[in-house]
Amino acid sequence: MELVTVIAGILIVVGILGLIVPVLPGLLLTEAGVLLWATENGSRTAWVVFGLSVVIALIGWFLQYQVPNRQLRRIGVPGSSRLAGVVLAVIGFFVVPVIGLFLGFVLGVYLAEQVRLRNPSAAWTSTKMALKMALASIGIELAAAVTVALLWVAGLLLTR
Repeated sequence: MELVTVIAGILIVVGILGLIVPVLPGLLLTEAGVLLWATENGSRTAWVVFGLSVVIALIGWFLQYQVPNRQLRRIGVPGSSRLAGVVLAVIGFFVVPVIGLFLGFVLGVYLAEQVRLRNPSAAWTSTKMALKMALASIGIELAAAVTVALLWVAGLLLTR
């Protein structure tokens, strides 16, 4: 069981790091680590920890989209501009690994807002807000992953 616990811990740490440098599905990897540990441990406590971690992850996934989208809608950045940012972020990720994700998102939102508003200053203001909300989204998912990791550590202590 020690090796599985170490592997689970590695998955959790890699998941959190994957959120700091958005390359990997961080919260999903964190959940996979807790699931691996709960499966191997098999105790009621381990499964309760896993169940709670799923709830935390689901709340994190929900909030990571709801909070930024609500804020962007409130200030008037349409879904089409956000979609343009996401599309160019994906393209940017493959053109310039890792940093292209951010560059593509900023460029996509800016271009879409420039076409929509025909005002570079207003387009840049919308782009800055979209970037802040993208970072908030990452922060929400990171907070959920760290909470899951702390819950897992508590589970480790309780099942020893």
